[in-house]
Amino acid sequence: MQELCLLCLVVLAGLVQACPEPCECGEKYGFHIADCAYRDLQAVPSGFPANVTTLSLSANQLPSLPGGAFREVPRLQSLWLAHNEIRSVAAGALASLSQLKSLDLSHNLISDFAWSDLHSLSALQLLKMDSNELTFIPRDAFRSLRALRSLQLNHNRLHTLAEGTFAPLTALSHLQINDNPFDCTCGIVWFKTWALTTAVSIPEQDNITCTSPHVLKGTRLNRLLPLPCSAPSVQLTYQPSQDGAELRPGFVLALHCDVDGQPAPQLHWHIQTPGGTVEIASPNVGADGRALPGVLAASSRPRFQAFANGSLLIPDFGKLEEGTYSCLATNELGSAESSVNVALATPGEGGEDALGRRFQGKAAEGKVCYTVDNEVQPSGPEDNVVIIYLSRPRGPEAAAAAEGVSGKQPPGLLLLGQSLLLLFLASF
Repeated sequence: MQELCLLCLVVLAGLVQACPEPCECGEKYGFHIADCAYRDLQAVPSGFPANVTTLSLSANQLPSLPGGAFREVPRLQSLWLAHNEIRSVAAGALASLSQLKSLDLSHNLISDFAWSDLHSLSALQLLKMDSNELTFIPRDAFRSLRALRSLQLNHNRLHTLAEGTFAPLTALSHLQINDNPFDCTCGIVWFKTWALTTAVSIPEQDNITCTSPHVLKGTRLNRLLPLPCSAPSVQLTYQPSQDGAELRPGFVLALHCDVDGQPAPQLHWHIQTPGGTVEIASPNVGADGRALPGVLAASSRPRFQAFANGSLLIPDFGKLEEGTYSCLATNELGSAESSVNVALATPGEGGEDALGRRFQGKAAEGKVCYTVDNEVQPSGPEDNVVIIYLSRPRGPEAAAAAEGVSGKQPPGLLLLGQSLLLLFLASF
């Protein structure tokens, strides 16, 4: 019996010694508490007893939370980290705390947060992240928090919220999200509708206001007038005008992505060629076809030229350029995509270059295309082939070509002397 008592004393002494030196560990109301608040700590201490259920590290000087910071205390139910200097929470810092019910990260400087760690905290009921520097919340950030009752996101730097962000929070009863610099465009309209109809308590709604655009600055979100919003739509047109069309080597391939949507969608080209995949954020060239500043290109005129008006030009289409061309339009409300497959004809098939023949015929008739205020204008409503002349000096050969008396033209190449002709499709 004496040996058993001695063993118990040794175990208890070991538990006491296991508490990190700056902290105080004990038991209260059945909870094993480690109190490390107000200790001027600059890192999470090590050496906690594994049975700690409540850990307070508030009011210290912690600059960050590294991965595995709380691996020693997997039974934590409450973690208090308010009033530190935390700027980043690394992936894996919180993921091991599957029994956590209360997490307080308020009054820090957090701008970099591993949102994926929340996917492991399915028991969480209270999450305080107010008074930080958060600018973005992923759409699926709260997907596993079905037990969450209170969420505090006020006094951050949130500009918008992805639609459906709060949908997984089926137990939510309290949400604080005031005092954020919301951008009151189409992307926030859903939240206004949700906030007006939800049973969740949202206090201080007078302080949920617009910061931008300037004309709406200070407007309460719940008083925001309806906005003209629509998801993107795209229509891809091209020359020749049928899917899977065969082209001759040397053609100037012109595609045009007609985009609609509000707010104005961003256009992106995805090109799959035999040599690999090419991604282009449109535009990558100016109106003269030269690469824009900051665009990486092998020459001043990129192989694939994406213009601001939605047109994509491949000046010298060949075997290496055949493949699938897709335009993708994206705005705050969604995305849309359209694609076309383009293949090169084998030698000896298809006869004469029909497009070149049509152009030469128009030139012989004295019909030309011209520009007005940098916008392409056809010479007549029946013309659907538009030629844009780049800003290059015109020599005698170019002038002669414009008069329809140029020498023999190489098949499929739209070149007039020293003037490079860019071919676009215009629908009239």
